[in-house]
Amino acid sequence: MSTSVQSPQQDLLRTALLPAQVPAAAPAAVHTLLAVTSIPVGTNPVGLAFIPNGDLYVANSGSSSVFTIDTATDTVIGAAIPTGTTPAWLTVAPNGSAYVPNNISNSVTVIDTATSSVVATIPLSGGPAAAGVIPSGNVYVARFGANSVQEIDTTTNTAVGAAIPTGSGPVGIAVAPNGKAYVANRNANSVTVIDTATATVLTTIPGFNQPNFVAIAPNGNAYVANIGSNNVSVIDTTTDTILTTIPVGTNPWGITVGADGTGYTANRGSNDVSVIDTTTNMPVGAPIPVGSQPIAVVVAPNNKVYVSNIAGASVSVIQFSPTLSTVNPTQGTTEGGTVVTITGTNLTGASVTFGGNPATGVSVNAAGTQLTATTPPGAPGPVDVTVTTPGGSVTLTNGFTYVLPVHATTLTATPALTKLFPPHVYFPFLTATLTDQVTGLPVPGQTIVFTIGSNLMGTAVTDAQGTARLNETLLLSLILLHGGYDASFAGATTATAVLSPSSAHAGVIEP
Repeated sequence: MSTSVQSPQQDLLRTALLPAQVPAAAPAAVHTLLAVTSIPVGTNPVGLAFIPNGDLYVANSGSSSVFTIDTATDTVIGAAIPTGTTPAWLTVAPNGSAYVPNNISNSVTVIDTATSSVVATIPLSGGPAAAGVIPSGNVYVARFGANSVQEIDTTTNTAVGAAIPTGSGPVGIAVAPNGKAYVANRNANSVTVIDTATATVLTTIPGFNQPNFVAIAPNGNAYVANIGSNNVSVIDTTTDTILTTIPVGTNPWGITVGADGTGYTANRGSNDVSVIDTTTNMPVGAPIPVGSQPIAVVVAPNNKVYVSNIAGASVSVIQFSPTLSTVNPTQGTTEGGTVVTITGTNLTGASVTFGGNPATGVSVNAAGTQLTATTPPGAPGPVDVTVTTPGGSVTLTNGFTYVLPVHATTLTATPALTKLFPPHVYFPFLTATLTDQVTGLPVPGQTIVFTIGSNLMGTAVTDAQGTARLNETLLLSLILLHGGYDASFAGATTATAVLSPSSAHAGVIEP
């Protein structure tokens, strides 16, 4: 009888198809409303985990290190962080420390994510494969070769309690809102359910085909990626029964579900990512091509999807096309300078145009669901609002309307210059000058109305200096009777502004 034993690494990260594994049919079409970029990382990247500042840790199983990706620029930053041999699926605890299971060196590396430095190495036999956080803040680590889960106290960085038995070949761990942990037993074709409050096994769910990873959706259900059957099993975490299965690409190794309920599987056998709607439990569109042998997938708060490609030494970044929901306010002046808030999805990295002219001061929130921008100047009337990201463009037709600004005006009337006895006019004209309060400039070409009491004296049009003149010679007696006159401007719309009404009263001066 042979006594040879397959190494834990070969078993944990193997790529050969087993008899039950049948490749899925190639997709008929490719999702085009997105952008996929690639970030070079270390050798054989596996696990992915976001750290508290929003950056992404990548465990490189072939180069025994963790890389840091700046998710704002999607570039690797800083030095590689050393780990044990063959780091696999890591996790980040609430205290900010990352826990990296090292499958071959039988240990867990603890990294302070604030300083990106190793603070502890915890010995753990049995080929540690994947880690997951439980409600207490401690971490469960699946021991692929020991068919068990070990709890780690994240305060002392030591193993606590007895090993919790699972099925054969445990890998992925996920915890539901009810506090139950779901452990995918790849070799046993089962999922072990653990009460994390008591660290005891509640039940074992059969009926899977090489389950490798688990994700919990906002609806509370658990989604299990089955390498061997090219599908995802959905577990009701209340009854711990399988509700349905969802077809995906070939050999799904990794799975995650975003905050919006959209699920993603990393299909190692078909080099793509499948998208799942967890509301309908149906696939969405065609799988998205990524790098060589995708093995893990995570989704950022801004809805960008990161995929580790174990044979490609890279992480693929998927950014979907933006969508627009609202623009507020929907109108502003032709002068520009209106601060507008736009809501939608997938807005990270956006630029904005109004009527084809670029906005300034564009700022996007961390979730990629809202941006603010300052409008450029524009002509009166409705214009299209277009948002462009690395994932594509979207236009809201006539989404914003330019209106003329309202400018207040000032009307200044000069007193009538007369001699009372005998009545005599020293200056034959009454004058009224119209000024734009916003620009400080005189306003030409506008009609001014001159009245005495309720009597209309006449009208005049302002000249280049904004002054209107009316001959007072024949009106002197009436002016003297009323002690002066009134001038008024009814308001008007020009090519650049809406001018508001104004008026003035002028008395009589005897030199």
